[in-house]
Amino acid sequence: MFKSATLKLTGWYLLILMATSIVFSLAIYESTFSEVTFRLDRLQNSFRLQPGILPDHTNNLTANEVSDASVHIVTELIYANLVILIGGGFVSYLLARRTLRPIEEAHDAQARFTSDASHELRTPLAAMKSEIEVALRDKNATKEELQEVLKSNIEEVDKLTSLSEMLLNMSRLDHDKLELTAVDIFDLAKNVTEIYDKSNHRVIIKAVKRPLVEGNETALQELISVLVDNALKYSTEDSKVYITISTSSRQAKFSIKNFGPGIEADVLPHIFDRFYRADNSRAKHVNKGYGLGLALAKKIVELHSGELSATSTPGKTTVFSVALPLIQNQSSKI
Repeated sequence: MFKSATLKLTGWYLLILMATSIVFSLAIYESTFSEVTFRLDRLQNSFRLQPGILPDHTNNLTANEVSDASVHIVTELIYANLVILIGGGFVSYLLARRTLRPIEEAHDAQARFTSDASHELRTPLAAMKSEIEVALRDKNATKEELQEVLKSNIEEVDKLTSLSEMLLNMSRLDHDKLELTAVDIFDLAKNVTEIYDKSNHRVIIKAVKRPLVEGNETALQELISVLVDNALKYSTEDSKVYITISTSSRQAKFSIKNFGPGIEADVLPHIFDRFYRADNSRAKHVNKGYGLGLALAKKIVELHSGELSATSTPGKTTVFSVALPLIQNQSSKI
């Protein structure tokens, strides 16, 4: 599809280029031919003022010179247009490819996203259907066995609910315009910590100032929630998760550090891709998610003109770092 679109766009670019070139060629021919004719006429008139210098067939010589000049100009313009046709065709193709590349990448990403989302939705539904069919065929199933089936189905429903909410959040961020207000990063981190660490002993916040950023409070809370949940999932139960909040001259920064299996170097560049899940020791420590959390976090940070990065030492630590623009360098001490 995009190959034919590229050729069509190349053809239109080349048509416009050649039409412009031909128009300019005609203008150049007219102006050049008029100038040559004018100069030859002046030369001929100057010779006529001196009798005996010009032969009788001077008019024929002048006509031949004009004809030769016309042929020479036309030949040069044809060569020039051939060069423009060849070179312009090559440049037009490059421009067409460059123009369509973002559209093609977006189309491919959307197609992959739709395919992956369909697959992720189909998997728990197939599991639920299979368990229910087995339970219905088993006429001797006990009450406890049926309860196990129902519990398993509830777990699958919870997964579907989580996935659908994540997909809705991704779609909302792709299309909706966020309402921005002044947001206190320290307060958000504290609220998220109270939700995910109710015993208040695993997640530790280190901060000296309360940086204010211009952002959407709901989206930024989702960002911190994703990173804290990720840190808790991929760390040992008795280890600490550290949230460090700081400021620079123009940025509010916070990092989330956990101790666990870490992320392999070849996996690290892909962790923010949608539906990406590494099949390594890190993923085997917990139930696999849908690979949307970090992609959602990345999208939120990009919408706030910030930066999100990750570093990891396999078998030791993983650190996710976020930098967001400060509101006119505003921050207050804790």
